[in-house]
This record gives sequence, structure tokens and C-alpha cells, in this order.
Amino acid sequence: MIGLCLGLAGAVWAQVPTPAFTLAWTHTVEKVRWEEDYRITPEGLLLGEARVKGSGAGMEIPHGAELREGSWHYRRQLPPVQPLRVGRAPEAGDYQVCFNQRCHWLSAWLGPPHASRPALELWGCELDVASSARPRAF
Repeated sequence: MIGLCLGLAGAVWAQVPTPAFTLAWTHTVEKVRWEEDYRITPEGLLLGEARVKGSGAGMEIPHGAELREGSWHYRRQLPPVQPLRVGRAPEAGDYQVCFNQRCHWLSAWLGPPHASRPALELWGCELDVASSARPRAF
């Protein structure tokens, strides 16, 4: 079964049994929510739609975006990413991974962000059968 692995430099810290997810966070300066939908493929994480509730510092809305229900919705044609590397610092708050109509703080699986581990990688991986029942942390 394919799923989502969280960790760094190939070391798996947690596994999430889902074929698709939304990565969500709040922009540190503008304090608005940003969401990106990904599908997990054998080639990597494929970005689908993205949404942002406003624009501002480092948040330019791409050409062709549509404003719906208070958020800008857009799609970009990008190749799959493997791994997706994100910064994770105490000052910036935490990310959420949303799947099966629920959002989960990364800190629930990995503990709070620490300055000693300022980055995180997300990648598609094969899960063992025991992992497919629920997310697990290492």
C-alpha cells in the first residue's frame, strides 16, 4: 500500500496510510491559511489544487487563480516532487496534514517543532500492512 512518509534524509519518523492529502499552514507574516492538495504517485507527490485566503509578503497569487468562498484557488502544472522539503521552526507554528476529512497537526506525530530539527521531508512510500490501519510515529 502506498502512503505518506514523514522524516528527514530518508529516516522515517511517521507513516500516514493515505493516497492523497492536503498540507496546510498559516503564513507567518500575513497570518492567513494556505493549503496544497497532493496525490501520492510512484513518481512522487503530485500537486493538485492550492488555496490561499489572501495575498501579501511572498504570497503572490498566480495568474488564472479564481476567488471562491474567500480563497484564491489555482492549479500549477508541476512534475511530482520526491521528497517535498518544508521548514519547521517553533516561531512559524506547525503544519497540518489533512486526509479522510480530518486535519492532524504534525506535532501529534512528531512532537512540536524544534530549532534543532528545522526541516521536514514528506515523500510517497510503500507501507507495510500493520501501518495501514492508522498513522504511526517512530
